Amino acid sequence: MRVRLLDATVDCLVEYGYAGTTTTRVAVRAGVTRGAQVHHFPTKADLVTSAIRHLAEKRTEVAMAELDRLRASADPVGDALQLLWEMHQGPVFTATVELWVASRTDDDLRRQMALVEPIATESLVAFGRAVLPAQASHAEFLHSVYTAMDVIRGILIASWATRDQDGLDARWARARRHLRVLFTALLDSP
Repeated sequence: MRVRLLDATVDCLVEYGYAGTTTTRVAVRAGVTRGAQVHHFPTKADLVTSAIRHLAEKRTEVAMAELDRLRASADPVGDALQLLWEMHQGPVFTATVELWVASRTDDDLRRQMALVEPIATESLVAFGRAVLPAQASHAEFLHSVYTAMDVIRGILIASWATRDQDGLDARWARARRHLRVLFTALLDSP
């Protein structure tokens, strides 16, 4: 029941946005009673941030399953960047952006997101360290991972205005080339 509620929450965030995602709408979509929903998640903020945490954990599991393949890759930096790009595709990212924007004006949600966001981000950083251990020891590695995530997120959010897939692909290809230079430079510096 808990997983159904979490999945229904993400679906509602994507379809209706944060403002249109109500606990009643989520309960109906999950096929559970409102009482069951309240039992598991007392507030809307609890529900939506738990859904993002749940999906971030699933996303991390998927990424970690790719670890051996990436370590054996002829281009581990490029392939790790591509996987990071792919991990930001789809409903999890869309729902997360809804919550980032809504947390700007919703104090309860902001407090919840302040707890969830570092967990989700750290899982991506840990993945990066596992794939690129030679770069991970560099003092700038963490900043480089954050820069990669910021670039990816910015490109994806901007693409919602145009819905131009060819333009999106071209922007990512260009950014990936530049990010590869950044990570490769970490290998060559002390």
